[in-house]
Formats: sequence, structure tokens, C-alpha cells
Amino acid sequence: MIVGTAGHIDHGKTALVRALTGIDADRLPEEKRRGITIELGYASMPVAGSESISFVDVPGHEKLVRTMVAGASGIDYALLLVAADDGVMPQTREHLTILSLLGVRRGAAVVTKIDRVDEAVAAQREAEVRALLAKEGLVDWPVLRVAALRGDGVEQLRELLVAESANATRPADTHAAFRMPLDRVFTLSGVGTVVAGSIAAGSVRIGAELCLAHAPQRLLRVRGLQVHGAAVEEASAGQRCAVGLASLAREEVERGQVLCDPAIAQQSDRIDVWLRVAASEEAPLRSGALVHLHIGTQEVMASVAVLGQPALAPGEEGAAQLVLRQAICAWQHDRFVLRNASAARTVGGGLVLDAHPPVRYRQTPQRLALLATQRAPDAMARLAGALEHSPLGVNAAQWLRDAGLASWPVELASLNDAVVTKDGEWIIGRQAMLVAQHALLAALADFHERSPQEVGLELRRARRQAAPRMEDALWLSLVDNLRESGQVGLRGSFLHLPAHGEQLRAADRVVAERAMPLLIEGRFDPPWVRDVAASINLPEEQVRQVLGRLAKTGEIFAIVKDLYYPPRTVLELAQIARTLGKNDASITAAAFRDATGLGRKRAIQILEFFDRVGMTRRVGDDHLLRPGTQLFAQEESV
Repeated sequence: MIVGTAGHIDHGKTALVRALTGIDADRLPEEKRRGITIELGYASMPVAGSESISFVDVPGHEKLVRTMVAGASGIDYALLLVAADDGVMPQTREHLTILSLLGVRRGAAVVTKIDRVDEAVAAQREAEVRALLAKEGLVDWPVLRVAALRGDGVEQLRELLVAESANATRPADTHAAFRMPLDRVFTLSGVGTVVAGSIAAGSVRIGAELCLAHAPQRLLRVRGLQVHGAAVEEASAGQRCAVGLASLAREEVERGQVLCDPAIAQQSDRIDVWLRVAASEEAPLRSGALVHLHIGTQEVMASVAVLGQPALAPGEEGAAQLVLRQAICAWQHDRFVLRNASAARTVGGGLVLDAHPPVRYRQTPQRLALLATQRAPDAMARLAGALEHSPLGVNAAQWLRDAGLASWPVELASLNDAVVTKDGEWIIGRQAMLVAQHALLAALADFHERSPQEVGLELRRARRQAAPRMEDALWLSLVDNLRESGQVGLRGSFLHLPAHGEQLRAADRVVAERAMPLLIEGRFDPPWVRDVAASINLPEEQVRQVLGRLAKTGEIFAIVKDLYYPPRTVLELAQIARTLGKNDASITAAAFRDATGLGRKRAIQILEFFDRVGMTRRVGDDHLLRPGTQLFAQEESV
């Protein structure tokens, strides 16, 4: 269990930690000289037959709230200190507000320095503290009286912490990936760079490869671990830990960064959050407000965009988007605190809902409904909520990373109301998939009615009409599902309804069976559409439509309007062009004319066709083979 102190400056936080642990948490010479805490301090208290209790001692000065938030972000249990000779002070209130906004619901209040006042004053201070706790809904917090220097009440407080520690075991989450916000960085002789912090999630072992969340490409091997100054093989969430990292220079890392499993490394320049405005605020929090965002051990400036309403009144909660001045590393359900632009007071705080929210459509009812579901503590419940309100599906890898998970708690195939793409990249709610499929079927039916002579809708055009914002992988999965169920057909790259496709095929078959032999027989100089129509005694427009459809589906190639070549002939011509291009470095119309026996005009038309489809490119009067192109290459057996 990690215990954090809180309270006004000079209310005895460091003295109490020293009385409990025997360790002076003030390390800096300036702290010892001035008698105030400036930096975070750390100590531990051994517990017989159990893990030691860690302490994070925070500064109480109003100008050091930033440091206090960094220390309080990883604690399990809070000790709110109020000096009996001072009473409740401004930082007492602000620190308690910060603890509440960070979701720290377990703790105790301690009235310190009771040796300096009489019983009546001590009782009055205790009543003041209980009233303050009641305002934050913390009536279950015990209130103890202590004189740290004389030892009064220290043993009772120690017994309370030991009992709370026994009940503070975190359930093991084997799916959570390791991450630890850094609050200390130093070097040790023989070890090198060491980083320390409170482990937020997951576990780590010696030899593991980690990274800084903003630099996932740089893998860092764990060469040593310490918990409470003792070397260990493994450390896990709920412990303070020092990690020795190989091949990392001291100047390459700093407090505020996050050490994590490379699988969840990420950054974001905006986050969607569930925001509660501090009840102590005098005015509503409106969109456009500039604030200091404290999350983990990071601090950045941000602008607030309240979602779904104009503003949030003091004490109210709601969805908001924070637009950040610089990128941060954040994951779902990370806690944060907001202070005003001058960093003079705490204005609110809450919970991260989405670490990669959209820039557009952030105010739609659908988006707001989705965000409401992301407050659920269970990751799979949040996924179910996201799927219910995501008509465009969810990127599985990104969602897993945002949730801070190394693996799925359940098999995705077991999700009853979801469809997973074959590669597992995307997940979409079954109802959302049905809606998109019905939109595609309706678009095809409408197109066939308006253009009965056309094959159907090209894949990209069909997506623009049925699901314009859907990702490629999910769109292709939708099409595959409809094809496998026989609800749509695919001819070349054109989608059509099966009945329409059969009608066209029947009509095309008659023309194709009579026209194709003529095109094949013509070899490098096949007949034009009008000549084909005259030869097979069919209307010219009918032949033109059929050959046009065959060209769309790749069964023949249109060199120019009304002039079609069979695939085998095109392959022969392409091979001639490739040979000329390899021998002479470029292909000229004259050389191609001579090699094929065609006239100059037809040779130019064919070379321009090769330019158009990307096999060659024209430079002046020459045509150059495109490097690496496989178009029409080595396919003579087709």
C-alpha cells in the first residue's frame, strides 16, 4: 500500500512520516535548512509478515501544489494532516479537493501537534476536520490525534495503517500492461540511470524490455529492480519501485515521463474526459478556459471544451475535451487535476475516457452517449459501450492500447454482439454492421434501377454512398460477409445485386461469345466496335455497352474509345514494350511500330494506354518502364 500525506505547510507531514518510519523524507540540504518540504519525499514502514508500507511525503506550500499532485497521483491511502495550533488552512482544503478529484477515497485525518494545545482546542480542531471531511463525502475517514515529536497517538496510527494495508491488496490483473509515471531520476555508481515512481498498472521483471511512452522505438532493458531499497526480481502495481535501465543516459529521461510496456506506448494532444468542477469554484467552467493539466507526474497547459452543454457549474460533472498545448501520455481511467491559468487554485479534475478522441463530431448525441459508457470500471464493459455507439467500428489494437492492456481479458470471438474482422484489426457492433450492410444493399438497388445497363457500383464509390467514413479493412469485411451470404456479387471491382448480375451476364454472354473470337483473331489490330457489331449482326449500341462492361470488369482492355483488346494480346504487346525498354532504355513510337508491324498512330495509342495504366511513363517523345512495376509482367501463360 502506498500512503500519501496531504495538508497545509508546517502542519507536521514530514515529522509524522519520520515518527512512523524512522526515515527523514526531506533529502535536500535546503529542505533541512528551511524546515519545509520542497520535493517529494519517500519512506517505508516494515510490516511483519507482509509487504512494507510506502510513504510519499508531499510539500504543503501553495506554490508547490504541482509537486503535491505528482506525488498524490499514485497513492492508495491518504493522511490529511491539520495542525491543532493552526486549524484548517487554505492548502488543507485544496489538498483534500485534489485527493477527491484523484479518486482517493480511502484515508484518515490526523490532528497533529496536540501537545501544543489544551483538550478543548484539540476537540474543536477535530470537529472542524470532521465537518471538512463531511463536505467531501468522506465521513467514514477516522480522525486521530497525534503529537509526532512526543509520540502521542503514533502507535494507534501505525496500527490503523497496518490494518488498512492488510485490506488493500489489489486484485491481480494479468492483462494490464506495465506503466509507471516517473517522479525521480538519478544515477548510481555501477548501476547507471535509475528511474523511480509508483507503479500504476501491471508488473515488471528483471530482463524485461520497456520504453518511455513517448519513444516506443527505443527499447530499454531492465537491469535491476528495488522496492523499499531491497533488490527484487519482480515489482507490481501498488508498489513504489526503482528501475535500473541499461543504455539510457541520465539526460535522456526526466520526471513527468512514463515508463511502460512498448505495447501500450502512446501520446496524444487531446483527451476526452469526465470532468468534475470543484465545489469551491465561484463561477462555472466554460469552453475556452485555459488550465494547467496535472496527470500522473506530467503537467501541460490545456484548453477546455465542455461537451453537450455550455458550461459546468461548481460541483457539477460532465463530459469535456481537453486540447493540449503539448502531447502527453495518458490511458483510459487515468485520474487528473485541473488548476486555473495562473496555477493559483484547483478548478476541477476527473477521469480520462478516451486518449485519442475525434476532432470533429465531438458534440453529437452519439458521441456523448459513447463517452457516458466509458466511465465503467470494467474494460470489457467499456468496449461493449464503445461498440454500441460506434457505427464505424473500433480499431482493436488502438482500443487495447488506450485501455492499457497487454492482452484481451476474453476471446474477441466470444463477443456475442460484435463482428471481428478476419485479421482481428477491427471490431464493430453487430447492429452497426447490419445498418451498414442495409445501406449498401439499398444503394445497389437504387443504382441498378437508375442505370440498368451498368455492372454496378465500384467498391470505392459504393463505400462513399453506403459508409463514407468507414475504414478500408472494416468495409472489405462488410463486403466479404455479404458476398459469403450471397447477398451481393463482385464482378471485377464492381458490386452488384445477384439478380442484376445474372441478367447482365446472360445478355453479355450472347455478345461476348460472338465478339471475343473476332477480337482474338484481330491480334494486334482488332476490329472497332462498329465493325464487330456489323460482323455479328447485332445493334452497335448493344455491342458497345457489353464490351464497355467487360472492360470495367477487366475481361478486356479499352485502348481508346470503341477499340478493345483481349488480355492475351495486351500481354504480348506489353512483353514487346518491356523488351524494347530493357534493350534501349526507352521505348519510342517508331521502335514499337516496327516491332509490332502496326501503323504509327496505333502504336502511339497502345503506348499511351501503357502510360495511362502505369506500366510506363512518358518523358518527351519517349516512354520509360516504371521501376518495379509488375503490371502485365511474366503473365504469358494467362
